[in-house]
Amino acid sequence: MEIISEAMINGIPLVLVVLGLVEWSKRLGLSGKALQLLSMLVGIVLGVLYQYSVFPLVTFAEWFGAVVYGLALGLIASGVYDAVRSAVTRG
Repeated sequence: MEIISEAMINGIPLVLVVLGLVEWSKRLGLSGKALQLLSMLVGIVLGVLYQYSVFPLVTFAEWFGAVVYGLALGLIASGVYDAVRSAVTRG
């Protein structure tokens, strides 16, 4: 399984795509916990799709690994989003 920091689609880090989609949703009016939930859901979906693009997911273990990969992607993106938001509000 690829390391999350190395996950790129056409040279674009997947974590940045998740962050961008969350920020875009914020501009559309989504806020609070809904943004965190969206970050997780987008992370899971993009993580599973990315893993499937690397190799077809056939067994339960492969699907489970892809979902865990997506969860990690969503958690990282959510954490980065919260860290940036905290730094901006303090500054």
